[in-house]
Order: sequence, then structure tokens, then C-alpha cells
Amino acid sequence: MKPSVWHRMDILRRQLTPFMLTIFLVFVGLVPFHISDLARVMPLFSLIAVFHWGVYRAELLPMYAVFLIGFFQDALSGVPMGVYTLVYVLVYGLVSFQHRFFSGKSFYVVWLGYAVVSAGASFLVWLLVSLLHGAVVDPLAVAFQYLLGLGCYPLIAHLFLRWQRAVLQQV
Repeated sequence: MKPSVWHRMDILRRQLTPFMLTIFLVFVGLVPFHISDLARVMPLFSLIAVFHWGVYRAELLPMYAVFLIGFFQDALSGVPMGVYTLVYVLVYGLVSFQHRFFSGKSFYVVWLGYAVVSAGASFLVWLLVSLLHGAVVDPLAVAFQYLLGLGCYPLIAHLFLRWQRAVLQQV
């Protein structure tokens, strides 16, 4: 029996949720909150999402979707084009390569993995932006951005895990 149109649309909606949630986090990270200097240290919520989906549901967030997410982050954030695209693709590739390591591990081990991966990603973003601008970007701002992202990871990961249980369990 052929599935109905509504059933196929429901499956498509579920398959697109990781991509759409990550794009939503790109926009959330770029919203001006009118707090002094917050824009300089706003955490990369989309990096958290790329890492999370790469660990838990990589089949729902393919590499080309990660490329598009990085492209949107580049285009909307004002950094030189290709910086976030390259970093997100590298992070996703690394996490996909280490999927067996993260599989079945406790939240704290995954969080530690995120801490290491995001430290490398933050350094790479800092290095690329500094090289492409021809001037050293403030490393303190990058360090605060990293620390805020590390602090936000448990909340976003918890929300994503609840979303997986509620919406994505049948995909």
C-alpha cells in the first residue's frame, strides 16, 4: 500500500527538522539584543546544533545541509565568506568520523567532546578571520564566545534531545 501524501509530508517535515532548527539558531545568534558588546561574544548556537546532530542523528543532517548552514552563517554574520562554511564542514566531518566514540557515552563525555571540538573550531575561526582581515581579531572576545557556547551547550542539547524523543522517534 502506497503511503498517503500527508504521511509523506510528515516524514519530510521530520527529516527537515534538524536543518530548520539549526537555521533558526543561526538567526537567534544574529538577533540584536541591544546589550553592550554582546554581538562580539554571542555564542555560536549553530555550532552546537551541528555538533549535536552530527553525534545523535547524522542521517538527518547531511553534509550539504551543513554546508548551507555555514553559508548562511557567513552571509548573515559579516565574516569573510567561507569561514563558517569550512569550520562547520570540518566539525561535522570530525564528529561523523568519531561517531562510534560518542555513541552510547554519557552526556558529560559528549559535552567534553564538544568543549574540545568547539575550542578547535573557535581557534580556527579566529585564525581565518584574522588572516582574511589582515589584522588580529580580539582573542578575548573569541574566548568569551567559546565559554558562553560551552555554557549554553547543556540547555540546547537538552532541548534537542527532548525534540528527538517527541518528534523524531519515528524517522
